[in-house]
Amino acid sequence: MHSAATFCFGLLLNLARGAILDKRAALEDCILGTSTTVDDVGSEDWERDSTPFNERLQFSPAAIAVPTTVEQIQGAVACGAKLGFKVTPKGGGHSYASLGLGGEDGHLIIELDRMSTVTLDKETNIATVESGTRLGHLASELFAQGNRAISHGTCPGVGISGHILHGGFGMSSHSRGLALDWVAGLNLLLANGSLVHASATENPDIFWGMLGAGSNFGVVTSFELNTFEPPANVTWFVAMLPWKKEDTVAALESLEDYVLNTMPPELNMRIFATRQFTQLEGIYQGSKTDLEAALAPLFEKTGGSVSQAQETTWLKGLEHFATVKLNQTHPYTQMQENFYGKSYELKGLNGTAAQNFVDYWFDIAKNETTRWYVQLDLHGGKNSAVWNVDPTLTSYAHRDKLYILQFYMTMAENPDDTYKFLDDWASTTIAPLPASDYGMYFNYPDTRLNRTTAQDMYWGKSLPRLQQLKAELDPDELFYYPNSLSPATPAAEI
Repeated sequence: MHSAATFCFGLLLNLARGAILDKRAALEDCILGTSTTVDDVGSEDWERDSTPFNERLQFSPAAIAVPTTVEQIQGAVACGAKLGFKVTPKGGGHSYASLGLGGEDGHLIIELDRMSTVTLDKETNIATVESGTRLGHLASELFAQGNRAISHGTCPGVGISGHILHGGFGMSSHSRGLALDWVAGLNLLLANGSLVHASATENPDIFWGMLGAGSNFGVVTSFELNTFEPPANVTWFVAMLPWKKEDTVAALESLEDYVLNTMPPELNMRIFATRQFTQLEGIYQGSKTDLEAALAPLFEKTGGSVSQAQETTWLKGLEHFATVKLNQTHPYTQMQENFYGKSYELKGLNGTAAQNFVDYWFDIAKNETTRWYVQLDLHGGKNSAVWNVDPTLTSYAHRDKLYILQFYMTMAENPDDTYKFLDDWASTTIAPLPASDYGMYFNYPDTRLNRTTAQDMYWGKSLPRLQQLKAELDPDELFYYPNSLSPATPAAEI
């Protein structure tokens, strides 16, 4: 009886595997029928397109479609919907949580990075940008075509779509705002197969939802981006902060006062701390002399001094923080790291919260030899362009926060040690704070959150309206990942 039962179980398992393979074969046949390329499993393209940034989170797609036209995107998405697959657009593949690969096995991936054309209208200074473009290519093209720019992050291989649609903080955000603040319009493929254009005046509800939670509603095929003329000269810098435990809470509180009230709009910077050192690093949109004058009142209270600074051009400033070639296009080789990360957006870091953060930093973290860092992005303040935007214009929920605090650690031999180290540091930091004083930044996602907590942390006060929009645009969750928006139920509609 036992052997017969085992045989039957094995037969059922093989039949199930066969059904999955048949379903995937049907998906590939359907996509190929739309004249869209599909990566062959095991090929060089498959390996490149399925390699995650975070080596810890490797997922196996059902298929990878590689469109080069809007019509091919439509066709591939229609195939996924018809055959019951979740569909995930992938821009740069730099997600900490491998969300560009679905965040789990079995998704149809729409690999967009072959669609990366950037066209600047020199009369309006609006750029039309295909959604598979990477940040470094966007920056290079805008500068080459007309000495223009937008505000964005520092990593040139990051795709513009995920970056823009969930905020887009970077080394010009204090001066120029978030990347999403430069979006004038976008073209979007919805779950029902229709193409729509969204802007502040056309489909404004969709536009609002896309700018802050855009991965939940469809596939962006192109953006229209406003641009600015970058300054002729910028100055990148590093300043060492020789903080000791007994001085650090006071230093953090002085920093907070500076960011809130004094930090000039031209100055963009962050604290970067490891076991070995603590430093300020950033870029000033102006001269080295003006940078030194801007930092002087801060250093009078916190200590520290500039150890490196160089006045240079806008593009050279971007290249400095890129650390690799700026202009990244296909074929792109994904650099991999094996890590766990999480973040909080905070209204401040002072008092007991600062003391808790500092105690853990000096008493525990500095004794941990596995590689880690914390990064405190200076996000807000009265002179910050992030704060000087009406918060109701987009669904980005944390425009009122002063900081983005990121925790990062390379995976230890025992992964649970890594999780505990970062989770304990983060949780002790926010323990004294009311819930209204913190949230989380989607572009530094935490893979250990359950879906309910994730939605609340990422989208905060925007969540009810976003869930209603999800119910209207994608009620069957074609565009799903483990911490995506859940559609509003009838009882929860607003």
